[in-house]
Amino acid sequence: MTQSKNEQTCAGGSRHSALAGRLWGGVVNALAAFGTALIAGLMLLICADIVARNGMGASLPLVSELGALLLVMIVCLQFGATIRADRLARAGLFLDPLRQRRPRVSAALEALFCLVGAWMIGLMAWATWGVLTKDWDRREFIGTPGLGTLPTWPFRVFILLGLTVAAVEFAVRAVRNIRAAAGYAEVTR
Repeated sequence: MTQSKNEQTCAGGSRHSALAGRLWGGVVNALAAFGTALIAGLMLLICADIVARNGMGASLPLVSELGALLLVMIVCLQFGATIRADRLARAGLFLDPLRQRRPRVSAALEALFCLVGAWMIGLMAWATWGVLTKDWDRREFIGTPGLGTLPTWPFRVFILLGLTVAAVEFAVRAVRNIRAAAGYAEVTR
């Protein structure tokens, strides 16, 4: 039995779509893994600072500033994976029964949630772009000259990257839910 040209195109398109989905998932998961590694690095930095304070009576330079920037960076890097794994806090008491009784209505509501999420995170990314360009132009840094300084723009780049990936992940989920609400795809959580 042979497939028509249209069926072959659809099958090939779904193969490309599946490959793109796996590649995108790899990017999202790689950023989350990098964020996890940064948690370990931040933990070591804080422990080293505690040892320095107790042993030498003085704090290590840059610890508080670096810790603040790293914390924001970690959250942003892991945000896309949180969205992708459907781990955002939500009102399951309302949505789960709705999904069982009216799956297409539930998908439409989920699409609206994802569109609003993409818009809000996109606004955060846009604001971060403004901060990044300002930091780059003014050569902003953290720390104390003479004791230790670091430029802030590399941190802002990763914050922007994480927010952009999270906004795109929201948009991908919105499209998936719009297709499900319209009856073109299966309703999933």
